[in-house]
Amino acid sequence: MDDTLYFNDHHLAVREMVRAFARDEVAPVASQFDESQEFPWDNVKKMAGLGLLGIPWSESLGGAGLDTMSFIIAIEELARVCASHSITISAHTTLGTSPIVNFGTDAQKKRFVPLLASGSVLGGFGLTEENAGSDAGGTRTMAVRKNGHYVLNGSKRFITHGGVGEIFIVTAVTDPGKGTKGISSFILTKDTCDLAKTREIGMGHSDTLSPMKGFTSGKKENKLGWRASDTRELIFQDVEVPVENRIGEEGMGFINFMRTLDAGRVGIAALSLGVAQGAFEQALQYSVTRKQFGKPIAEFQGIQFQLSDLATELEAARHLVYHAAWLSQNGRPFGKEAAIAKLFASELAMRATIRAIQIHGGYGYTKDYPVERMMRDAKIGEIGEGTSEIQRIVIARHLLKDLVSGI
Repeated sequence: MDDTLYFNDHHLAVREMVRAFARDEVAPVASQFDESQEFPWDNVKKMAGLGLLGIPWSESLGGAGLDTMSFIIAIEELARVCASHSITISAHTTLGTSPIVNFGTDAQKKRFVPLLASGSVLGGFGLTEENAGSDAGGTRTMAVRKNGHYVLNGSKRFITHGGVGEIFIVTAVTDPGKGTKGISSFILTKDTCDLAKTREIGMGHSDTLSPMKGFTSGKKENKLGWRASDTRELIFQDVEVPVENRIGEEGMGFINFMRTLDAGRVGIAALSLGVAQGAFEQALQYSVTRKQFGKPIAEFQGIQFQLSDLATELEAARHLVYHAAWLSQNGRPFGKEAAIAKLFASELAMRATIRAIQIHGGYGYTKDYPVERMMRDAKIGEIGEGTSEIQRIVIARHLLKDLVSGI
């Protein structure tokens, strides 16, 4: 892809900075954290120091004052070596912070965004429930208003940063008779589950936040991929949430979360693109060093065709991802383009990692090479923030809407 098509000199500088950090600080420990499932606090602190946890937010709110394109670049570059590090900045920024920036009051922004944008604490987004996954409108967590506050009861599943985070945006039903128009969203706070570690490193916890009684996290999920990313259940037992912590008006929670997911899908598309690119680079390098029948396997047409197909698909995915990001950055409608980019890039990540393992042969099936981890990391891209099936539904709805409006 022509770098000048979407990127200016500042974007290229961001890319080189994040690429160097990923190469020097993340790549050497990615396998270790995948094996141990430990959250990479030390590297997360370094990412916060580089401004990576608040890339698109204004400096007045504690952010880096950059743009959406810079954010997407950072996600891709980190994912080339470790998807777990990449999803940390993606979920924290898009899901944990953007709802407050985009839909919150001035008081909410001043109270919570600087803590998140600076990386002082981590944030998360609670939408998915046991019976409300693809059917996000099936939310069962309830919020009952009583004497100037809401009382929340229920739970959320598969929440990124569920344990390590301290600020969460969650949905709950405030009017059961209105369907999706009866769902509202709230800002909740709790202590991180890693208090000792966060105090040791000096980030991840803020004494200025008051943990809400009855708001806790469950056990850490033992996942196939993204194993260094913290994923847990959120539990609400008679949690009293001040009215001023509601985001927007009652009944706007579902609508605003759907808008948030559009942006999140561009992030997952960029992450998937990074995983695919990383796997391709590993396969390409291996093909010129591995010899069979007296010559590098890169000289065999069967290998060349696989590499050529991947290079072609990667070029297409990169255009789709950065086109969607450009539309978002410039205030254009991008829901359809986000779904297309996410669908194509996530499914490409699976194809690319499987082919990379095939090119590595038996070695690719071992943990001695990163392509095995990359394949496991790739799969969730076809599930999280809307499955591939949901993306196809979203795309179809846009196509039919466009068709009807054009008649």
